[in-house]
Amino acid sequence: MGELIQPVENGKIVSTNTGTAGSSKSGNTLGKDAFLKLLVTQMKYQDPLDPASNTEYVAQLATFSELEQMQNLNTMATNSQALSLVGKYVTVKTGSTTGSDNYQSGRVDYVTITNGKAKISINGKLYSTDDIENVIDDTYILETGKPRINKKADLVYDAENPEDVSFEVNWGEGEAKADEIAVIVDNILLDSSVVTIKGNKVIIDKSVFENAPDGTYSVTVKFNDPLSTVVKNMITITIKNSKAETGEDEKTGDDETA
Repeated sequence: MGELIQPVENGKIVSTNTGTAGSSKSGNTLGKDAFLKLLVTQMKYQDPLDPASNTEYVAQLATFSELEQMQNLNTMATNSQALSLVGKYVTVKTGSTTGSDNYQSGRVDYVTITNGKAKISINGKLYSTDDIENVIDDTYILETGKPRINKKADLVYDAENPEDVSFEVNWGEGEAKADEIAVIVDNILLDSSVVTIKGNKVIIDKSVFENAPDGTYSVTVKFNDPLSTVVKNMITITIKNSKAETGEDEKTGDDETA
């Protein structure tokens, strides 16, 4: 009767199976291979004086066919989901020698299917789809890591003691990171020749303010990250002791002369 017959000791069946091909991981349910073996064994060793009816076998075969179709559909659905992950940013859980859980994150480069089982490739390594913990939206990644200005700054330019003015930026992280900026002072785009970048520090040359009248000017910073992040209302520059006259003063003077 093969491997389906188990030894009996003291009136109890003693299991010697360490695992049957086609059985589930839990060992509590039968896979299609074990189901078919059980059906064949039942037909082979049935009581010749009381054989099972054809209707019984047809019903069991129908159940077997339904089980196989369900398993195939489940495999197709799982593999289809895996294929849809190509290009997505995911996090998978991996084991370690200490027993603690480690995590690996990255974009899915490709999906390989071996023996009906899909595996995803992240940073050159293959992982089972069962180990996927998170699938992260691209917009969320960009929004989370986008560049910014962490600290508000009210800068001062003193015309009697002219110096460059500077402030710090955060270039962002990961795929959202920027490496260039445009600086706009009161709706005037500054030429790149008067803007110097040193690490996280942005330096505006003092020549920009030589002919500017006293007042407080707002600074807008535009990054070249994928979202083209624009930061306003974080930086101001106040000019004092300027010798330049405002347009209103010039106009008033002309009127008085006239």
